[in-house]
Amino acid sequence: MTRFVAPSADEHDELPAETPGERTTAAAVADGSRSAGCPFRDAAAWSIGGLSFLVSALFLVVNLAYNQWNFIPPVDDAYIHLQYARQLGTGHFLQYNTGDPISTGASSLLYVLILGGAYALGVQGAAFLPFAMTFGALCLALTAAGTYRLGARLVGRQVGIFAGLLVSLSGPLAWGATSGMEIAFVAFLLVSLLLVFTGERTQSRFVWTPLVAVAAALTRTEALLFAAMLGLAMIWHVIAHARGTRAAWPRVIGRILWIGLPVYAAGAQYLYYWSATGSAEQNGVLAKSLLHMPAVYPLEVADKVLSNFRIFLSAFAGLSTQDYIFPGALLLAVAGVIGLFRRFPQWRGLALAAGVGVVLVLASVSTLEYSDIHHMRYVQPLMPILLLFGVVGIHSAAQLFTGGARRSVLVGGVVVALLFTVSQLPAWSLRQAQQAAGIRDQQVTISHWIKGHLPRGASVAVNDVGAIAYFSDRYVVDLIGLATTGFATPNLHGAGSLYEELRHLPQQRRPDYFAIFDSWSVHGLGEGGLFGRELITFELKSPTFSYTTIGGLSACQAARTCNKVTIYQADWNALGSGDEPLQAPSGQIRDRLNVADLRDEETHDYQVIPAHQGFQPETHVKTVTGPDGGDVVDSGRHVIGGESFTFHDLIPHQPLTITARIDATEPEAAELTGSRAVQVEVNGEVAGIWQFDADPRGWVETTFEIPAELVTDSALTIELGPLQEFLGPYPDYQSYAYWASQ
Repeated sequence: MTRFVAPSADEHDELPAETPGERTTAAAVADGSRSAGCPFRDAAAWSIGGLSFLVSALFLVVNLAYNQWNFIPPVDDAYIHLQYARQLGTGHFLQYNTGDPISTGASSLLYVLILGGAYALGVQGAAFLPFAMTFGALCLALTAAGTYRLGARLVGRQVGIFAGLLVSLSGPLAWGATSGMEIAFVAFLLVSLLLVFTGERTQSRFVWTPLVAVAAALTRTEALLFAAMLGLAMIWHVIAHARGTRAAWPRVIGRILWIGLPVYAAGAQYLYYWSATGSAEQNGVLAKSLLHMPAVYPLEVADKVLSNFRIFLSAFAGLSTQDYIFPGALLLAVAGVIGLFRRFPQWRGLALAAGVGVVLVLASVSTLEYSDIHHMRYVQPLMPILLLFGVVGIHSAAQLFTGGARRSVLVGGVVVALLFTVSQLPAWSLRQAQQAAGIRDQQVTISHWIKGHLPRGASVAVNDVGAIAYFSDRYVVDLIGLATTGFATPNLHGAGSLYEELRHLPQQRRPDYFAIFDSWSVHGLGEGGLFGRELITFELKSPTFSYTTIGGLSACQAARTCNKVTIYQADWNALGSGDEPLQAPSGQIRDRLNVADLRDEETHDYQVIPAHQGFQPETHVKTVTGPDGGDVVDSGRHVIGGESFTFHDLIPHQPLTITARIDATEPEAAELTGSRAVQVEVNGEVAGIWQFDADPRGWVETTFEIPAELVTDSALTIELGPLQEFLGPYPDYQSYAYWASQ
């Protein structure tokens, strides 16, 4: 049996007729609505927020105790935000180094704007990092209080209190709030978004909710997805209200257009990024997304995305040994969404939008190669919503019982959740302090050494760009590509493409020094002779993790996966030594393809044609001894299968000689593997078989003649591939360069 509430009361919401057993719930909702009337007079909100702030303060105290009472964040990325904010506060918007082109290495634009505003107002020097960490603690306190008020408004005051307590006592959330990152700020905006929505839904006129959604959209891309789902719920409410009240459609359309504010704001942000950097995506996405790998295989990407998604589900389910959340949290949250949808029709739009929004955020983050980095910090802001719906799920389960059993199930379930949550707090506080000690022992120490020992005006290339730029007062080149625009894609391709991108830098901006993790892939630049005199090696002495939880390996200092950092003086003497073939070809060189140089590869329509799905044609650098005894350096790409490229500026109807620089010593030069022969096609016509030579000392240069009748135009597409389709042996070699001469 159903009844319809009068339009003036609740905007045509269809409510189930109240049974005697449900009056308690209805009264609780009414009581929750009354208690949520004035936030400044709500003692429970103050208590929950105060408890959260106290927990964050205790985290900071433990951190300080591990670091001789100095503020150190648990992740180097916090210093990236501080550097961008300091630059902004001094008038250099999105310039990581003064005078640099704009870069988009900050993962949160609005967060950097807030920190930059604080810096401009005088929060500087030693006070800047403590301000950022305290701001995060304050945001988490507001999030906990907001979660309480949201729960009280949706279901009842008791549910709100329980949810607020779980947020206040969450170890991962306290870790994120005091990390110096935007985690707690995003969580605050998401909870505020839902809270403001519930306040404006009764009138079906959403004025402030879209504005909060704008703030969320400018803070994190994932928050835009969540806000978009809530925007659809707002539109649904507006249209339903208009049909019931026969409102004027021009006014309805105006309200719908206003709801689209976050989409407009995000579009403007991405348009600005595109105009300033050439890409609408942030550098962090370019550097980390599975969709930007050298070769993108849809099925391989889908498999990795689903694997990442399962990691999130496992962590939030709390059914593993990871101390992330109380057992069964995700299952209870799903039950909470269903319970809210079924038992409270006025919140159906919110329940559906929140549920789908969380799934979309998890799916979006799952497209990153290291989606669980830093204890899943990209999805930590969802935890207050999951915890709230988890409590709603316990409440829904309790409704299956009657009398005193109902209250016992609710209180008992929440007490168990609180016990698991509280028991995890000490481990999380120690974990954060251990990570911070590693940052102090490595990045902060290295930064001050650079400041004290390297010349002023020196340029330093790094693969961890936060603290070194913030403390050293030296020009920094980010080899990972977060803070230096143009390096994200080359880094994904490997050391060879990085080498070529460094060559493209203006001479005055080329690094004078390298500060590199010995264990990271960028250390492959050393094979190109760029690492000259070794100045100093820093080896970690800080404590290791007492217990590693999900995403802990990415905190490589405490996990000991980046134990050493070495600082080298740069050596550019061999730069350009591989530009010409070692033996001059006959005729005039008409064109050259520099393999691994992404710009040159694009000019020549170069692509690797892999023999198997999943193969990544990574690049590298190699040094060999030339005929005169000097070093010859070139970058190359690993090929299994074949290649295709186009030469330009040829003379039609004249014979063409292709000179290739190839290393075909895979697996060993003496073995007859059949992997050193390729079939050559010219504009789709077979021109013959090219047998590569092998030399264990490095690459060799070999030639192939193309007859004049196949040179039909000034541009010629060459394809190298297996001798037979489908079956092996497949060509397996490293290609470095191709020259076309006539």
